[in-house]
Amino acid sequence: MNTENGATKALFSLTISEGKRLIGKAVATLPIVRTARQEGRLIIANGITNAFVAEELLDRPVQKLHYTAGIVTQGHYAVTPSETRMSPICFENGERSTRPWLEILADFTKDDVFIKGANAIDPSGLAGVLVGAPNGGTCGLALGKLYARGSHLIVPVSREKLVPSVEAAMGQLGIDNFADSLGMPCGMVPLLGGTIITEVEALAILFEVQAVQVSAGGVGGSEGSVGLAISGSKEKVTDAMTYIKGIKGEPPIL
Repeated sequence: MNTENGATKALFSLTISEGKRLIGKAVATLPIVRTARQEGRLIIANGITNAFVAEELLDRPVQKLHYTAGIVTQGHYAVTPSETRMSPICFENGERSTRPWLEILADFTKDDVFIKGANAIDPSGLAGVLVGAPNGGTCGLALGKLYARGSHLIVPVSREKLVPSVEAAMGQLGIDNFADSLGMPCGMVPLLGGTIITEVEALAILFEVQAVQVSAGGVGGSEGSVGLAISGSKEKVTDAMTYIKGIKGEPPIL
């Protein structure tokens, strides 16, 4: 750590799984999430990063590769088989609910929370979700209701998914636009109005430090990594680094 202009600074790189653990913890501590978990309705849609959120809220492991619908894996755009796919984890009035998530969504109010990950985020803060289903998948079923009711949409997404422009990506994508594809052809849905939580926002939420992404990628297990420089008071930076050192070695998602 170094001190500059009264602020203490530190530097580190997070692997994909370490970044998702950080983001998951931050989302789980958000006041609107905690309130919805205890007093209202909370839906955690399928997704790898969302599985980390669920683990933080449940305080137990979740089978991450089963907690997906669409997934990019082994160099292909793919779908998780329905026979192994977990249903979204939902809460109502402080208890885990057994009702189907669409039934819970139908009862949403402005105070309830829907958590949906993303496949892309751009420098403007716009996130996008790949969709392979003709009906738009989870986004097609959920977003209209969320926007109509003014409910909270929270988007946990790692900066390993930074793209130049979600809008430009949308202009290229579409299920019927491709003559060939490795895996399932996709369109993209923008997540307008969502609260984006990347590693940068997560560090601010948890430790009240300022973070700037300074690098991306690596080899030898650091593929997809996100490099971050943080600054703040010595106490806050020390707390952040203690946590970061504690999640080092988070198992890869295999």
